Amino acid sequence: MDPIVLGCLAIAFAIGSNDTSNSFGICIGCGILTITRATYLLFFLVLLGIMLGGGRVMHTVGGEIAELNWIIVGVALFLSSIAIISANIIRTPVSSHHAVIASLIGSAIALGKSVNYLTISKIVLSWIVSPFGAMIIAAVTYLTLEKLVFRLPILKIEKLLRFLLLISGSLIAFNTGANELATALAPAVYYGAIDVINASLIGSVMLFIGARTISTRVVETVGKGITTLDPFSGFAAQFSAGLTVLIFTLIGMPISTTYCVVGAISGVGMYKGLRSVKMALIRRISLSWVMTPLAALISSYLVTILLI
Repeated sequence: MDPIVLGCLAIAFAIGSNDTSNSFGICIGCGILTITRATYLLFFLVLLGIMLGGGRVMHTVGGEIAELNWIIVGVALFLSSIAIISANIIRTPVSSHHAVIASLIGSAIALGKSVNYLTISKIVLSWIVSPFGAMIIAAVTYLTLEKLVFRLPILKIEKLLRFLLLISGSLIAFNTGANELATALAPAVYYGAIDVINASLIGSVMLFIGARTISTRVVETVGKGITTLDPFSGFAAQFSAGLTVLIFTLIGMPISTTYCVVGAISGVGMYKGLRSVKMALIRRISLSWVMTPLAALISSYLVTILLI
């Protein structure tokens, strides 16, 4: 099998191990879905997302960041996979975008290939803006719901929020295909190693396998570890993250669903009171936000130097 196709399988598996938490970690944390049902629903929505909505992000990552060859694509896919799975093992949600894009840049620089720094600067800006945007939207959403929803009878509120949580989780799952998986597979598709249909099908299947086998560690961190979530606060966080990712997907910017979810959960927790947020965990996740792209860039640069 082509090494680049193997790399596609590896990165899709790694995203599945990490990104189930983005889509349904809150639903699982609130007891609305079991992890088994969540992973099957994730597979269907991810496939739908990459097939219907992944084109713009694929073009940005595959066609605008750097000049590609088989070394750059292979190094980016395999190193990103290792980084994501390693973070999963230590229960830390990490951005596949950061790993994939930084690896592409590091490898391209090592080979002296052209790099589009204007596009890269836009992507980095979107990485910075998006989690804070999700945090603000989540706090506003929580405040709005607090004023409107509690006028309803308690049983109706509970049923409504459980339904809305599933809808907002499904939105994030769709965006996982349209943004996260599209980002990861774009280099292989644009290099011509695999066509977009096969990449979408194979990627979705491997993402499902990753979700089914080793996603529980990060699910526990996102669903229960940052702050205590009930269906009310869970919906505010999940909806805000999904809306943020959808906006950036529509303009073709690859952003981290992981950090949008973390930002949104933190926003709800901070609105409820700083004491409800586990700041030590937030600091650890924030450190990974910086260290993941830095480590990926340096590692890909060094590995590429060794290969040539």
